[in-house]
Amino acid sequence: MFNNPFEYKKPFVLFLFLFVFTCISAQVITGAEQPDKYLPMLHNKRVALAVNPTSMIGGMHLVDSLKKHKIKITAILAPEHGFRGNAEAGASIKSGMDKKTKLPVISLYGKHKKPTPQDLSKVDIVVFDMQDVGARFYTYISTLHYIMEACAENNKPLLVLDRPNPNGFYVDGPVLDPKFSSFIGMHPVPIAHGMTIGEYAQMINGEGWLNKGLACKLTVIKMENYDHNTRYNLPVKPSPNLPTMESVYLYPSICLFEGTNFSLGRGTSTPFECVGKPGLKSGTYTFTPRSIKGVADNPPYMNKECKGFLLTAFAKNVFPANPRIYLSWLIDLYHQDTAQLSFFTPFFDKLAGTDQLRLQIVAGKSEEEIRKSWQADLRKFRDMRLKYLLYKDFSVIYSSEK
Repeated sequence: MFNNPFEYKKPFVLFLFLFVFTCISAQVITGAEQPDKYLPMLHNKRVALAVNPTSMIGGMHLVDSLKKHKIKITAILAPEHGFRGNAEAGASIKSGMDKKTKLPVISLYGKHKKPTPQDLSKVDIVVFDMQDVGARFYTYISTLHYIMEACAENNKPLLVLDRPNPNGFYVDGPVLDPKFSSFIGMHPVPIAHGMTIGEYAQMINGEGWLNKGLACKLTVIKMENYDHNTRYNLPVKPSPNLPTMESVYLYPSICLFEGTNFSLGRGTSTPFECVGKPGLKSGTYTFTPRSIKGVADNPPYMNKECKGFLLTAFAKNVFPANPRIYLSWLIDLYHQDTAQLSFFTPFFDKLAGTDQLRLQIVAGKSEEEIRKSWQADLRKFRDMRLKYLLYKDFSVIYSSEK
């Protein structure tokens, strides 16, 4: 679509497009914002909450709201980045006591990803309320899987308070090959799956992806005024290195660089909005990663000037009108890199969910050729996805679906 992968032309319909969808997103009522629908399920029950900083009802955290309604909270289940969201990606999260609420916090990241029978021994029901971003390698859906599995094995019901998928208006990318299954990609879905967390939970159950084909007793509190055409501006950043909507929109495409020798701006003011490395010959943007506690304690190329490209304008002016997985940056920088043999790290295939993308890039395949290779698996996934949707699907036919 674009001759230069780092340049763009603004679609003339952009501003009307953004205005319409901003108005729509302002009306969305999340599952958590409808307490009358779920409080009766929690009264006189011992409740475990799988929550993080995004679990907000207006200006109040779900924990505080439930305590105000005299709900007995017995445990907090903390995902990657922790309950308070003050840990960088991949950092070890320790279990313990939350200083503010005095509630026990059970880490579900690191070696302890799945609640044990002991973790749920004083629990009657588990509530899951976290803001996802709609990418297969964003680990909250993996945490959801393990919570569902533990609930199924220990006969505990799970209540999901649904929230919008900010990338829920398209489906794209290679579908994961089960041989490459890991915590950053557990299921045979594409990189951008186009489902809310509640819809995804229904798919996990319905497709028998839990251990031994078990099914969790699942209830989803649906949103109001949401469908898959909605552009939803996140009121709280979903994790430390996704601080803006531009970074959220770029994430499904450029997170693949986490499996290369390039930096994505961790330790700068524009994480996941830029890409570069020291010594790159091309590039119009420079940045120097620094250590930022709880965000990027030891980022790639710390204290070294990186040269590359800032993609913020692309995310604002091109992506919303033509959403898809963009590969041109990855392909172009691979061919520019003087260290091609070390461009890809072993982590890349886990992110891609296949070794085919790496092999196609190395073989010199074009973006169009690579995208065509996805389409048969994507059609199968789209058909499967339809069975689990709780909201009207997007109606626009995007270039990736032609």
